Amino acid sequence: MTKHIFISFLIAFISFNTYAHNLFPDGTSIPEWFYEHIETDLNKLGEKYIITEHGAVNDSTLLQTEILQSVIDKAASNNGGIIIIPKGTFLTSSLFFRQNTHLYLEEGAVLKGSDDISHFPVVKTRMEGQTLNYFAALINADGLDGFTISGKGTIDGNGLRYWKSFWQRRAVNPDCTNMDELRPRLIYISNSKNIQLSGVKLINSPFWTTHLYKCEYVKLLHLYIYSPYAPVKAPSTDAVDIDACQNILIKDCYMAVNDDAIALKGGKGPKADIDPDNGSNINIIIEDCTFGFCHSALTFGSESVYDRNIVMRRCTIVEQAQRLLWLKMRPDTPQTYEYVTVEDIKGKAINCLYIQPWTQFFDLKGEDKMPKSFARHITLRNVDLDCDIFFNVGTSDQFELSDFLFEDLKIRASKDGEIRKEYIKNLTLKNISICN
Repeated sequence: MTKHIFISFLIAFISFNTYAHNLFPDGTSIPEWFYEHIETDLNKLGEKYIITEHGAVNDSTLLQTEILQSVIDKAASNNGGIIIIPKGTFLTSSLFFRQNTHLYLEEGAVLKGSDDISHFPVVKTRMEGQTLNYFAALINADGLDGFTISGKGTIDGNGLRYWKSFWQRRAVNPDCTNMDELRPRLIYISNSKNIQLSGVKLINSPFWTTHLYKCEYVKLLHLYIYSPYAPVKAPSTDAVDIDACQNILIKDCYMAVNDDAIALKGGKGPKADIDPDNGSNINIIIEDCTFGFCHSALTFGSESVYDRNIVMRRCTIVEQAQRLLWLKMRPDTPQTYEYVTVEDIKGKAINCLYIQPWTQFFDLKGEDKMPKSFARHITLRNVDLDCDIFFNVGTSDQFELSDFLFEDLKIRASKDGEIRKEYIKNLTLKNISICN
């Protein structure tokens, strides 16, 4: 090969790979929006409202919800502004942000949630794939365009009391649901667009940590999201729940929680696909993230109807996750998961790929026939992983798996490295290394 031909080949190869990374798994272009990672500029958010200049005091035992909400409302009535939490600890329950208001936490600032559920109002909200009356989150934003949370401070859900109560309830009633133990989420953003959360620490949530519902163009950048799995397990504290959303970027975040790190939601039940309160997740990119302990780095379900163009890339699992990729196939819900790429992953997990029926709290709601579900066009590429089981995949008449690609995998499976090709229609293997 001449030098000229080699250089031409190299340019073509680089161009092809660059182009490929600018496409979603279904071949459509990734918009430039996903490549813009601009930090929040406080000087462009309007007047600054430092809460201690409006009556709030540094006291972790004094509930200050009314004062903090009055500052938000004052800013909203004056064409908006940024609510600044200075260094110190400020105890609160539910806060509701308005259009053109923002939240900024200075380094050393802690916005601490009350551990008394009676301090949280009951509102019409979205929880576990259904619309119902439940408790508002600590931070709430609905119908907003351009809302931001930023800074170097901490939003602390103060969840220990809720977690202990949950496990006591489970000891008495093993069939109690996640919602039977009454507890708030940390952040709930709904029906909103052009949202950015950056820099802050989100810790110790009583329930789900960050819940996005029917949102679009949301960026989660440089977040630290944590809840413990010892000595007291923090139950159902998912780091990020994406519920019927489009165009979401999760970049350079650390997530370690006692449940799923990133879970795609959207609805549940035999008629979930025709319920207007439900919806699809489309065009989601998770990149350059680090995962600590979690039930799964990326989970589809358990309440999910349709997910398309989901990418997780350039991520590391530094502490053993129970699963890398988990497809929950719920037999009481019609589900389609398609055009999913998980690539450039390294670390360790108990299971690499986990696909099994999900029957927790199964309910056909009077229907006599279970709907069929599908997972197709799923790619695992350039994965370097230590695991116990590589291919933990089951079969069922209720779901169909097809068009999977495993490419450039270096897997060290200590217990089971077998790939059961007959479980997936059109399974393609390219450059696979699986050893004990």
